[in-house]
Amino acid sequence: MTDPNQHTPSPEPDRKKDGRAVPAPRTAATPQQRKREDDRPGIWVGYGKLLRKFRLAAGYSQEALAPLLGYSAEQLASVEQGRRPAKAPLTLAAERVLDAGDVLSTLQEDVDFAKLPPFFRDFVLLEMEAVSRFDINPMLIPGLLQTEGYARSLMEGHVPTLDQDAIDTSVEIRMGRQKLLAKSPLVDFSFVIGEEALRQQLGGSDTMREQYRHLLAMGRLRNVALQVMPIGKGFHPGLNGGFVLVETSEHRQYGYFESQDIGHVVSDSKQVSTFALRYGKLRSQALNVEESAAFIEQLAGGR
Repeated sequence: MTDPNQHTPSPEPDRKKDGRAVPAPRTAATPQQRKREDDRPGIWVGYGKLLRKFRLAAGYSQEALAPLLGYSAEQLASVEQGRRPAKAPLTLAAERVLDAGDVLSTLQEDVDFAKLPPFFRDFVLLEMEAVSRFDINPMLIPGLLQTEGYARSLMEGHVPTLDQDAIDTSVEIRMGRQKLLAKSPLVDFSFVIGEEALRQQLGGSDTMREQYRHLLAMGRLRNVALQVMPIGKGFHPGLNGGFVLVETSEHRQYGYFESQDIGHVVSDSKQVSTFALRYGKLRSQALNVEESAAFIEQLAGGR
């Protein structure tokens, strides 16, 4: 007996031989699919609707357009449905092929911003206005200094397990944020990295060797000071956990810390002052810049 409440998709119409678009059938969404759709950032949904509008106006089916953009038809459908964020190369190709008049390009920055974890977005807005940024990380290489291989190893070990698309997006976000190191006007950076972070084997010896070389290269930048906190120094404030201290162009200071995928921006002036005091203590206890470079060189040569 047929359930009157059950949605039956209409038969798919024939596709035109020239690849022009025809309506796709709609199927009933499962609860899991509805949950995923509810989690879609609004900007991804809006971008997808515009992309679909431009595609239909140009007379392309998804199957015909996808290879012109370097995507599969399934990937293009995910972008149009707001389930997958558009990457910059897709946007550039779509602007060219569909003559979108820079409409899609205008949205790309917001699409990229929505890729960030929600707990991290407030801090990134502050970070974008920074004139200085000080970072202590006792257990891991700071994200702004990670190589792609190191970052990918971290994402592949994430719990709960991430699918490949989520891993690729997370790595892309992390690599993209590193443009902050060369932002104009230059931001002053200070990093204190725990020896434990440097000795932690992530991704194998080749990955770590590449990471050491990258740290040495970043440490040679005029606006970057990189110090190592060696094991055996006794207690230091970094043992209570990592944190970041940011000063904005308006000369306001903020703190930030995160743990287990939960982040918190600190704006209370007394608490931020304590962060600054602790960071000053950390720098005085760590190896100086030259000693730190020699230490990392030694690790790089031993692997």
